[in-house]
Amino acid sequence: MKKHVKNIVLILLGAFIYSVGVNYFAVNNRLAEGGFTGLALLAHYQLGISPALFIFLVNIPLYFIGYKVFGKHTLIYTLIGTNASSLFLQLTKGWGSPLDDLLLAALYTGVLVGVGLGLIFRVGGTTGGVDIIARLLNKYFDWSIGRTFFLFDLGVLTLSYVYIGREKAMYTMVAVFVGARVVDFVVEGLNSAKAATIISNSAVSISNKITQEMNRGATLLKGRGGYTGVDKEVLYVVVNRNELPRLKQIVHSVDPYAFVVVHDVRDVLGEGFTYESPEETKMQ
Repeated sequence: MKKHVKNIVLILLGAFIYSVGVNYFAVNNRLAEGGFTGLALLAHYQLGISPALFIFLVNIPLYFIGYKVFGKHTLIYTLIGTNASSLFLQLTKGWGSPLDDLLLAALYTGVLVGVGLGLIFRVGGTTGGVDIIARLLNKYFDWSIGRTFFLFDLGVLTLSYVYIGREKAMYTMVAVFVGARVVDFVVEGLNSAKAATIISNSAVSISNKITQEMNRGATLLKGRGGYTGVDKEVLYVVVNRNELPRLKQIVHSVDPYAFVVVHDVRDVLGEGFTYESPEETKMQ
């Protein structure tokens, strides 16, 4: 129950931040957005329809369709997220005033909308709209979810070019791009790290030294050379960013000819990252 209450609070907070970004910066500067929000803003500019009412009404039929795609848990969070977004869009209507710098308005729009939606997505909620359509197309027609979002946003940006002009359409594109990056950052969290794949004839020795000197675990995988056909062990290890130089030093000290590939990884969960090992806890 505590977890559900916390999630609902985050959804409400996210919906509020999202609404402030839309009304305070996008609407006041006649910028659009991606997804159903963009359609709602264009309808507002051209027909005077309230964005809150537009989003609420167009999502009603999608709730019934989406029930077959979402589980009960996600559907409830989606209902809360969508209705909260519509409510806060209405409550924050008229907030703020136009900015002299459209680029600044676009950046503020992208950051606030990204943070708001990121908080909602992080706890498993959605704001309905394109998300439901994308999942339906993916389930019944095996259509990529990412492709659906891209094509829908492309269509909205094209309409923006027609109805609000090429200059503001370009600033809208900036807001959409920034918002997408911020959503990724909020959803994936701050637990970013580096993963290294190490191919060496001394993989066991490297693993032992990493464990002893860095207090990091390592996984030994079985591999085979594509050219030589010789079996060898491949080492996989995840470390914090600031530990990467030390890892390279250890590998080089054991085997200067080791082949090392470093990857970016995000949202690392487990011992040494999101919780301490039992030994470390006892030492404290």
